[in-house]
Order: sequence, then structure tokens, then C-alpha cells
Amino acid sequence: MSNISSVIASIRTIMWQDTGLNGDAQRIEQLGWMLFLKIFSDKDLELELMDSKYTSPIPSEFHWVKEKGNWAGDDEGMTGDELLEFVDRKLFPALRSLDLSTGNKRALIVREVFEGNNNYMKSGINIRKVLNKLNEIDFNIAKDRHAFGELYESILKELQSAGKSGEFYTPRAVTQFITDIINPKEGEKILDPACGTGGFLTCAIENMKKHITKSEDLEKLKDSIFGVEKKQLPHILCTTNLILHGIDVPSNVRHDNTLSRPLNDYSKKDKVDVILTNPPFGGTEEPGIENNFPVDVRTRET
Repeated sequence: MSNISSVIASIRTIMWQDTGLNGDAQRIEQLGWMLFLKIFSDKDLELELMDSKYTSPIPSEFHWVKEKGNWAGDDEGMTGDELLEFVDRKLFPALRSLDLSTGNKRALIVREVFEGNNNYMKSGINIRKVLNKLNEIDFNIAKDRHAFGELYESILKELQSAGKSGEFYTPRAVTQFITDIINPKEGEKILDPACGTGGFLTCAIENMKKHITKSEDLEKLKDSIFGVEKKQLPHILCTTNLILHGIDVPSNVRHDNTLSRPLNDYSKKDKVDVILTNPPFGGTEEPGIENNFPVDVRTRET
């Protein structure tokens, strides 16, 4: 595998040459959906090997696999105007309208990601170049998957200078320190109500994995991680991050606003054992949100 840093550096250079991308925030959004689809598809292949009955929610025409003539996985696959038209007019419409009637939660995750994202790149040749760089990474190989930490931190550090996007990034040293002090344990429900890119949630997962010895306990862990994030970009990065940390179906991480739910709607079933979070500062909520809370604590400041 190529060095993760060099792969990201190459992708950054390619994207700078594309006239459709305006600034770091758009570039990271573009990389976000492409990276998500690559990781999701790699996970699909792993799940198919583990379970002969498993079927990907992504139709084969749009799946990222290494087959001759495949749109993404084949390094010599479609390019130029043909690829650009495929992405804009076929890929995005298809993934935004995936059939959810089967109850497949992985289909719901894909649809939610693509409903809120766009392809900003205007050159099919540049898209082909980026796809080929991502093909150098195989997220089903342990060393590649673990190296994602380097890639992920690289992306998140860039968020700090990408306009207002810096609000989504809590330095890893901070999330790790707070998680170590709180020390969430197996069997506890963990919530980050403003989860951003998932730093606290992934730290909690790794902390609890240290105490797990049975496979069934690992399955329980997957159902104990909860998060809410209202912005699209950090939500997709969080979803991707959780998949790589063993949460195959991160359906408990919702693209929503925690504050939009009235306080008196919460009941015992909503209780959690641990809250790990770094709430956003300096923002303003939309009008009416403050009415969800008691008069003496009402404010539109986040």
C-alpha cells in the first residue's frame, strides 16, 4: 500500500486542478463521499465473504469493485465526460433513491449520505485520477484500515482552516484524555449529542474493546454507541469513521439536531449511561429552537 499521507497529498493536488472545487471545505466534502463509498464497498466485500446470504444494498452497476470496466474500481475504467455524466446523472440519483422497503439499514445509511452531498468536480479525467489513488488503499487489509487513523487525522486537521468547519474538530489528545478519565465500560450506552466527526465515539469504542473477550459482547457494543450531528460534512466523516472502527451499520448516529426535540419529549427509554461531547460554541440556532426548553434557560446560542 502507498503511504497514506502521499495518497492524500496526491488527491489534494489533483483536486486543486479541478475548476469545480472552490476551497478546502468543498474539497473535503468531495473526498468525504468518495472515501465513504470506497470504505462502504470494501466492507460489503468482507460481509459477503463472511455471510453467503449477504447482498449489498448498492446495485452492482454503482458498486466500487475491482472488475473490468467497473466505473470506480477498474483503474482503466470509464473516464472523461463519460465518467462525469455517470457520476452526476446515474450514480447520485441512484444512491439517493435506494429502495428502503426491505428494512436494510445499510441502504438507509447510503441514501442519507448521498441525499446531502454533491459531486463538485467538473473534470471526469480528474475524477478518474482520484479514484485510482483511492484504489491504492484496501480497507479490508488490517494495516490499511489501521492506517486510516493517519488519513482521518489529516482530513480533520484541514477542517480547522476550512472556514467555519473547524468547529467539528476536537483534537485527538483532548477526546482521548476525556474518554480515559470517564472510562466508559462494556454494557454502558454512550451518547455524543453533537458528535461532529466522531472523535469521542471512536475513542469510546476503542476503550470498551479493551475489556471485551466474547464476540457476542462485541455485537452488544455496536448497539451501545449513539450520536447526533446536524451538519452534513461531519456526519458523513463520522459514519465512515465508525464503519472503520467495527460499527458495520452505524444507524444509531443520526443526521439531525439534538436541540430540535422538546425537552419534555424525553423519557426513561432515552436515558444513557455516559455522555462524551464537546458542544459547539459561537453559533446561533434557528428561530423557535429555544422554545423546546424551559423559560429560564432559553437562548438561541448553541
